Amino acid sequence: MSVNKKKFSFFEICLAIGFCFFSFLVLYPFWQTLVLSFSDPNQASSLGANLWPEKWITDAYQFVFGYGHIMKAYMNTIIRTLTGTFLIVAFTMLAAYPLSKKELPFRNTITIFFLIAMFFSGGIIPDYLLVKNLGLIDTRWALVLPTAVNVFYIIIMRNYFMTIDKGIEESAMMDGASYFTILTRIILPLSKPVIATIALWAAVFHWNEWFHALVYIQDDAKSVLQIIVRDMLTAMDLSQSTDAAALGGGGSSKNLLLSNVRAATVIISIGPIVLVYPFVQKYFIKGIMIGSLKG
Repeated sequence: MSVNKKKFSFFEICLAIGFCFFSFLVLYPFWQTLVLSFSDPNQASSLGANLWPEKWITDAYQFVFGYGHIMKAYMNTIIRTLTGTFLIVAFTMLAAYPLSKKELPFRNTITIFFLIAMFFSGGIIPDYLLVKNLGLIDTRWALVLPTAVNVFYIIIMRNYFMTIDKGIEESAMMDGASYFTILTRIILPLSKPVIATIALWAAVFHWNEWFHALVYIQDDAKSVLQIIVRDMLTAMDLSQSTDAAALGGGGSSKNLLLSNVRAATVIISIGPIVLVYPFVQKYFIKGIMIGSLKG
């Protein structure tokens, strides 16, 4: 019994080598940062590629997690990301579903109004005055309410809703279902790809966004991770000192380098997003492609 072995063409071999090289270029900086965060300061300060720490130490992470209100800020960032993502997805669905109906009165006018708001804004000062007049200064709502509506997300989700077979909705309406029932019971279960896409974009935005916290939040206990990390790195850089204890950190090392701390903050900051992305990646490509085609 003979087994036919598949022969790979020269193009396929070159393509595989190219993808392996590209994967190495993408993964190497992340691995280098991870190694640097656990490396001994002497190894971190040496030249060359460090692919494995000579000695695994956690002084940089002890320093980061022991600095000021960073644990409180970490929780604030998680709460902000979850709340902000929920609000963005909810408001996006409530706006996109009516706009996907061609029988909606003044549908084109409303869409144009939304598009104008997407390209033109009042600016920083009007935004601040609005938040101040609403009494949201120094509250966590100031971090999520001003960004709860995103026109670009609405357009993407509206286009996705327009690809769903209208016969499904018509049959549900014949059985007495209301528009809200159709949206929650039929449309949303069929829209997992675009919902996952919008949720991922919103989560990444809220996790990385720091400017609103800098402008609207005055109490350090309500600040977010990025602000505390920025203050920590700035203080450590200005001090020109390698003594972690002098900066109020939790690390025990007397030779902690700024590069170690920077690497640790990068790993801590991107950790949750990296863990969540694999679970929504299978929906991501389908959601963005379908939502961007039909309009």
